Amino acid sequence: MKNNFEALIASYIENKVGISENFLSDDLANNLKQNLLALQQKSLLIEAGTGNSELISYDSAVRSDSIYWLDKKNNNSFENVFFKQIEAFIIYLNQSCYTGITGYEFHYSLYEKGDFYLKHLDQFKNNPSRKYSMISYLNSNWQSSDGGELLIHQLNNNQKIAPTQGKTVFFKSDELVHEVLVTQKTRMSITGWLKCD
Repeated sequence: MKNNFEALIASYIENKVGISENFLSDDLANNLKQNLLALQQKSLLIEAGTGNSELISYDSAVRSDSIYWLDKKNNNSFENVFFKQIEAFIIYLNQSCYTGITGYEFHYSLYEKGDFYLKHLDQFKNNPSRKYSMISYLNSNWQSSDGGELLIHQLNNNQKIAPTQGKTVFFKSDELVHEVLVTQKTRMSITGWLKCD
């Protein structure tokens, strides 16, 4: 597990974008994917908006995915394993990089064919508590023709990242403008933020 943590941190320090190809095991990714699909079947996903609860807006011309917020109160065994891994990473990050992270929030995200999310930053103008963004992908057998890449915009160095199963991406929430390109098939992830509240 620590090797995956170190991969995220080392690549973040080198390029402002941390990537660990196997942050989630196949078993955990598959079980989380089944959770997400079950929530979709029960019509429990909601339209994703932009902004926080004080200033939220909905515009399918900006983003068209659906989400479901993870909550420990649900006591889902696989989500609890995910939470434990995130908590272990936060301890490792705070000890090695003195980041002072005190909390987190995550949601499932599902993009149907044709969905996208235009360029944006992850930190709210009226609330700077989100410090780092993390996205863990749940898509097995993803092909380049499936689209749906995360496109991170950096000066002279745009980075396109395929949403392949088990991969986790990590970057500063207030620094990097990014977008999700149009997907050609269902694309699933757990997206969230490490916070200093």
